[in-house]
Amino acid sequence: MQSRSSKPLLVYDNTCEFCRYWIAQWQHATGDQVDYAPYQEVAADFPEIPLSAFENSVQLILQNGTVLSGAEAVLRALNKGSLLWCYYRLPGFANVSEGIYRLIAQHRPFFSALTRWFWGTHTERTTFYLSRWLFLRGLGCIYLIAFLSLWVQIHGLVGSNGILPAGQYLEAVHQQIGTEGYYLVPTLFWLNPSDAFLHFLCAGGVVLSLVLIAGFVPPFALVGLWMFYLSLVTVGQVFLSFQWDVLLLEAGFLAIFFAPLQIRETFTRASQSSAAFLWLFRWLLFRLMFASGFVKIASDEVWRNLTALNFHYETQPLPTWFGWYAHQLPEWFHKASTIGMFAAELVVPFLIFAPRRLRTLGCVGLIALQVLIILTGNYCFFNLLTLVLCLLLIDDATWKGMLSKRFMPTIHAVEQSPRRYRRIGIAVAATLLFLLSGIRFGGQLFRTVQLPDVAWTAPFRSVNTYGLFADMTESRPEIIVEGSNDRITWKTYQFRWKPGNLKAAPKWVAPHQPRLDWQMWFAALQGSYQNTPWFLHFMGALLQGKPEVLQLLAENPFPESPPRYVRATLYDYSFTNPTTKRSEGTWWSREWKGIYCPVISLR
Repeated sequence: MQSRSSKPLLVYDNTCEFCRYWIAQWQHATGDQVDYAPYQEVAADFPEIPLSAFENSVQLILQNGTVLSGAEAVLRALNKGSLLWCYYRLPGFANVSEGIYRLIAQHRPFFSALTRWFWGTHTERTTFYLSRWLFLRGLGCIYLIAFLSLWVQIHGLVGSNGILPAGQYLEAVHQQIGTEGYYLVPTLFWLNPSDAFLHFLCAGGVVLSLVLIAGFVPPFALVGLWMFYLSLVTVGQVFLSFQWDVLLLEAGFLAIFFAPLQIRETFTRASQSSAAFLWLFRWLLFRLMFASGFVKIASDEVWRNLTALNFHYETQPLPTWFGWYAHQLPEWFHKASTIGMFAAELVVPFLIFAPRRLRTLGCVGLIALQVLIILTGNYCFFNLLTLVLCLLLIDDATWKGMLSKRFMPTIHAVEQSPRRYRRIGIAVAATLLFLLSGIRFGGQLFRTVQLPDVAWTAPFRSVNTYGLFADMTESRPEIIVEGSNDRITWKTYQFRWKPGNLKAAPKWVAPHQPRLDWQMWFAALQGSYQNTPWFLHFMGALLQGKPEVLQLLAENPFPESPPRYVRATLYDYSFTNPTTKRSEGTWWSREWKGIYCPVISLR
């Protein structure tokens, strides 16, 4: 018996919808290595094969006339090396494989419906050309936001005349730990500890962000962005210690390997993305979402009894006016919302690894959660970065179904075979990153299990753990800072974004992050300046009238000269109800709690 061509021929049942769907998928996978034909057309050419054999399973006819069927035929046609090895050498594997194949073959209508539900009707090979293109530009936009947001406040935070000068910080590091500081505190700022260099890093980050958005030399632009932002995060100390800062660094680091190695990334020459790093991005998104849900339910009774949203909207760092309205909703709605949040963070993330339709459904669920968070709170670029990561859950076939032909770009795929050393490098990097992130994630979930120490990765902030609002704050302490020249008349320093004036509506500020306002929220939770080391530096800057620090505030009540004395008092803030708001025009009410920082002066 001889095959009709010089290539293997896979013969299938053309009347079976399930067979037609998967044959179309396999044709994309095998390319021109295998021929395909329905038995209704070619059965007469192979009289030695009973018609019943064609009807019951696929038949693979090799060039030498050998005929294979069932699971063996599928594995040989798709050239699944590791599975073929198991099929021929692992005891019992062949029997199990054939049993599964027979089960599917005998219930093809059911599995056909299941296929349509999970994968849809698209038979294109799964590619992510458009998703990668959108993702890289979205990541460039996030970097741009991060650098611009930091640039306008960097000198007041860590400049030479700021609250925590970066130069003094590095000098102290060098004095205490010597040359080891170059590794434990990785930053380009070691090269030039000046305000001009802070300016250069922010400006350079803006330029490289625009280069990435334009699609020029993406891997090299991403290397620069990662190095510049890591340098700023490192010297930013407490002001750049947020989870979205390290999330941006981790996503940016993975993107270096994910981006196409081209001078200019265009649709006219789009190469297939790295499958390994695509899965690492999905693994990052899974860890981010699942850990955020896990730490809540594992750490706090308020989350477990579903009452957390009774407090969340008014006690979060920087609420929006929409959050004020959300706070007024009945408790049953808050409990239902909490259940929905747990579903989005603990159940939906598993759909990240599911087939196309379920994965797309999971993407919609994650996007919906981020949109709701954006409406009710200011979390900088965190939610936008999470939305950008969600783009990698959508393949090109799904984009084609969602976009009209007018908006769907024409993608010209270019088959590129990367050099062997690059393939090996990508495989080693992906494996190492998966193991390191898996160890850190496992340590977060199973704290009693002894896992290898990977603390050596911590300085580079590119393999991280996540989990927002593990402990729900049930009250909102606010620090009110005041100055005086006679210790009798006190004037209040108004912040740009954090609550202070009772009649001022909560504002939208995201994706910009006013980092001093954010740290004031954390400082208030500490109860006293003694537990907040940077706070006295801030008060000292007010006494000295440092313009870089005063620019971080909404207004300076002492425009002519700085006050002789400053103090900080602590109030308990809470949202007003609709009746009070209508009658008094106030969004907040407050109750005096005590002294946060006693009266101090430069003397």
